[in-house]
Amino acid sequence: MSSPLPDFSVLPKHLGIIMDGNGRWAKKRGLPRTEGHKRGAQTFEDISSYCADLGIPYVTFYAFSTENWSRPPEEVSAIMALLRDYLGRAESRKEENKKKGFALRFIGNPDDLDEDIVAAEKHVEGLGATGEGIRTVVNMAINYGGRQEILHSVRDIARRVRSGELDPGDISEDTVSSGLYTYGQPDVDLIIRPSGEQRLSNFLLWQSAYAEFWYSDVLWPDFTERDLDEALRSYEQRHRRFGGV
Repeated sequence: MSSPLPDFSVLPKHLGIIMDGNGRWAKKRGLPRTEGHKRGAQTFEDISSYCADLGIPYVTFYAFSTENWSRPPEEVSAIMALLRDYLGRAESRKEENKKKGFALRFIGNPDDLDEDIVAAEKHVEGLGATGEGIRTVVNMAINYGGRQEILHSVRDIARRVRSGELDPGDISEDTVSSGLYTYGQPDVDLIIRPSGEQRLSNFLLWQSAYAEFWYSDVLWPDFTERDLDEALRSYEQRHRRFGGV
């Protein structure tokens, strides 16, 4: 019999998680970095499922950044292979995801990804919960960068101004937000970064304007539900003023 879920007085409406430390986890064990990514991929599945169980409305996982292409080709290939494997197993999770109210979305620039991955992502997005049955939307950020995302929105605004569709005086924060990958979702309330690093690394720059942060020395492959509980307990105690008193 599974343990009862913890009860929280408040949960973030949008949780961001920077999955960091896979390589260091492998190095500590004398394993190739690819083994760290394999273990980290399993942690992603476990934690995303747990977030759905808790009923967190939106969770964004930083899986592969625009800067990660500079890593060794064999490491990039291994990460893409793990992504293909996850996407390939989507059919087997279809009914469970619908029962949980779990919907998967992919954010980032698809232009640099192989066509089969982009096609699989679109297919998988249609396999989860829909409409009022959605309790949790999980965003997987693939080939994602916060600056690139804002640039994407600004270019769209420039196109609309040039075509006469939009007057420059009417440009607002919502105009910029409407061109972001997460448009329609609330801004991030809490960002979790394990592995001992304390930086944003180009993650959800616009959306995290008033985000709370929680850091841990635990490497991502070792991150557990209990670690997430600890972060959420900390968030419960935060007094968020959004610039006020």
